Amino acid sequence: MQVFAIAAVTAGGKTTSVKEVIRWLPNAQLLHFDAYRFEGEVDDFYQWVQDGADYNVWNLTPLEKDIIKIKEEGKCEYLILDYPFAYCNAQIEKYIDVAVFIDTPLDIALARRILRDMGNASGEKIRSDLRGYLEYARVAYVQMLKDILPSSDHVIDGTKSVEAIVEEIIEIIKG
Repeated sequence: MQVFAIAAVTAGGKTTSVKEVIRWLPNAQLLHFDAYRFEGEVDDFYQWVQDGADYNVWNLTPLEKDIIKIKEEGKCEYLILDYPFAYCNAQIEKYIDVAVFIDTPLDIALARRILRDMGNASGEKIRSDLRGYLEYARVAYVQMLKDILPSSDHVIDGTKSVEAIVEEIIEIIKG
């Protein structure tokens, strides 16, 4: 069984893409990073970057246990991880065979996040969120571009259509 990590910044297209990929791969399973709660989760990403952006502060034991379980069961050919860190967390990197980064420009990711998460929000709430992004959160997005993108085995243009991104990921998986 091969393990493929699909990474991107928040709202960069990871979840949308992997949900489609899994539909086209009959012998695959999918794990979503966002479905877990982890010890050491970072609340203040600005401070996390200022402190050196250590991806190992996340204790990813629950995800690791599920990866091990799926590998031991041997019931699938591919395990797809909707996972933001590629090889940058030592606890999970040893399980990853191939890391793919969807390189979505930050303005597009921000627009998608606002559309996805703030559809019913007031103008003031959206403005407040944008101020928070500019003052605190953007540095973490930029950090991912510095760390995760270059450590990935493949980089896909995140401005492409979902269909084109999915096709590229499937080509990578099927080798």
